[in-house]
Amino acid sequence: MSPGVDALLEQARAGVRRLTPHQSVEAVRAGALLIDTRTDVQRRAQGELPGAIVIDRTVLEWRLDPASAWHIPEATGYDQKIIVVCRQGYSSSLAAASLQALGLRRATDMIGGMQAWLAAGLPTSDQPADIRY
Repeated sequence: MSPGVDALLEQARAGVRRLTPHQSVEAVRAGALLIDTRTDVQRRAQGELPGAIVIDRTVLEWRLDPASAWHIPEATGYDQKIIVVCRQGYSSSLAAASLQALGLRRATDMIGGMQAWLAAGLPTSDQPADIRY
């Protein structure tokens, strides 16, 4: 019998020091990469996340692993701080754990996702998203 998705989520979060939206802003100012994994539909409904690089969850590991032939230029090393954001802060926890398993030991996610960002009164961007395929 499967332990279920809640147990998987709890296990994923056990090794991650998750950040609040305000802590995420400070981390980005200090050089962290902000990665938005929300879908187009979710981004249209909630707004664009300022300073974020949009990477589809299906290719996230390939784009952020510095050793991958398909990594983005910003993925410069395994010690880089990476903050993953999703709509509510669930799938981003699983993504951060996956990145940590790749060796990106400082990968984390934002508590509450974009919903928490908006609830904290933080701004959205009216600029086109920086989408990486």
